[in-house]
Amino acid sequence: MFSYYLTLGVRSLRRNPALTALMILTLAIGVAASISTLTILHAMSANPLPQKSERVFAPVIDNGPLDNYNPNDPEKQGDDLLSYIDATNLLKSAPAQRKAALYGISGAIEPARSDMPAISAEGMAASRDLFGMLDVPFLHGQAWSEADDKSGNDVVIISRALSERLFGAANPVGQRMRMSGFDYQITGVMDSFKLLPKFYHLVGGPGAFGQEEEIIVPLSNAIRHEYPGQDSLSCSGKRDPGFQGLLKSECTWLQMWLETRTGADRADLQNWLDNYASEQRKLGRLVRNAKNRLFDVQQWLEYRKVVENDSRLQVYLSFGFLLLCLVNTIGLLLAKFSVRAAEVGIRRALGASRQQIFQQFLIETGVVGLAGAALGLLLSFAALALIGMQSKEIKTVAHLDWQMLVMTVALSLLASLLAGLLPTWRACQVTPAIQLKSQ
Repeated sequence: MFSYYLTLGVRSLRRNPALTALMILTLAIGVAASISTLTILHAMSANPLPQKSERVFAPVIDNGPLDNYNPNDPEKQGDDLLSYIDATNLLKSAPAQRKAALYGISGAIEPARSDMPAISAEGMAASRDLFGMLDVPFLHGQAWSEADDKSGNDVVIISRALSERLFGAANPVGQRMRMSGFDYQITGVMDSFKLLPKFYHLVGGPGAFGQEEEIIVPLSNAIRHEYPGQDSLSCSGKRDPGFQGLLKSECTWLQMWLETRTGADRADLQNWLDNYASEQRKLGRLVRNAKNRLFDVQQWLEYRKVVENDSRLQVYLSFGFLLLCLVNTIGLLLAKFSVRAAEVGIRRALGASRQQIFQQFLIETGVVGLAGAALGLLLSFAALALIGMQSKEIKTVAHLDWQMLVMTVALSLLASLLAGLLPTWRACQVTPAIQLKSQ
């Protein structure tokens, strides 16, 4: 009977075509509005490192001065970045499987081709462990060696887009690239590395949904060449002038990440961090004696408020709009089913049960839902395309994945079935005798 009712449902689309088209359009608009905003929220709140997010941590150590310090005032707390002193100490001694410190840099690239102008590239200076920590995929080559990491050699990893721009389709590994006045050897090419949200470089970087890194050089290399940072720099006290003065100061400008072998190792890492802070206080540092914090990936995204409350509010409002569309759809279905009272009366007189009538009309509303899903998908693509035109950052998250595609069909079908419950129940209450007398 299901296939028969489904056939009747498809045929019913041709009855009252204007009314049917209005129902489908109303449902599609409501679904498109809710799905487009939900898609943005889904992408922004996604877990960028699901396989290990619970064992990758950002340590936060408050190294600020006592001047005007109020432990109960969140505005007077320390910075979320680390000083070079703390970052290097954690790189040397923290009990973690992988340890990485990083900061944003830019470089002026001089292409070997005379017909190409100089290129400004954005990227990072980072420890070698970052590639294994983030599971960075490589199109060509690999990360630089541990010896390069320790010695600060002139080696670089570039993005796929930059590689194609400079070298075309050729494999550039082993070739040299002139950048910021130094000849760098290319050891690897990253393959479309878009880890979103970019949890590892939120503070002062290109943003949670900014462009991918075009260049990555060893942290020790950037320090040796005194690359200025592109990230947030916070200095609450005096420091000596120059880059060396920055390295010896309490200024915070480096992001730190630690990966443990298991999530259960978090307590040991926290204890080590507290003991480290105690030892540093004996040396006259970390005078605030503030709580040392560890954030895993999801906690870090929440702490840094990657998903603003406005985004959640937009989703709530869009689903409220969908509810309004459902109310209108209920009215349209009531109007459509009311003119078929005579048909229902005759079917009941011929032996059809109320349950069979209910099944038939509910399947018909499901067909309307499927048609609304098809149109809703098209409208969702159009809406996301318009939203993506606002900025490059929004464009990176304004696209439907397979989960949202399934959600669109399911939401449209569920919405139509919910809207059809009352009209279908009303249709089942038709009294056959009254309808037969009226014919």
